[in-house]
Amino acid sequence: MKIAVEKGQDKALLADGPQQVTITDIEEGSSENKGIPFFAVRFENEEGYLSHRFYQSSAGMPAIVSLFETVGIDVKEGKQLDTKQLLDKQLTIEVGERSYTDPQSNNERTLKQALNFLVS
Repeated sequence: MKIAVEKGQDKALLADGPQQVTITDIEEGSSENKGIPFFAVRFENEEGYLSHRFYQSSAGMPAIVSLFETVGIDVKEGKQLDTKQLLDKQLTIEVGERSYTDPQSNNERTLKQALNFLVS
């Protein structure tokens, strides 16, 4: 079997702690369990990358608003945000782990994710 390695796939996950990154990719989808729309952001630098999902729900909106405001995009009530505006923006993220219980298996899972967004 031949496996093609695409650009950026040879990088490791970012280490825990503050990381200055660039947003290099955005993918859209919906959650497997409840069908909640999300966009996944790829944060990347020379040392590695981290993918983080942002869910379009009342619980997820504070993180979405924080991300847009951190990269300098004005957020106002009634305004629509375009995830494409995030591409190539630079910021500092705090990388860490979060554990949760998988609703399908009831097993505990741990994810590496961006915990905070800071202006670079």
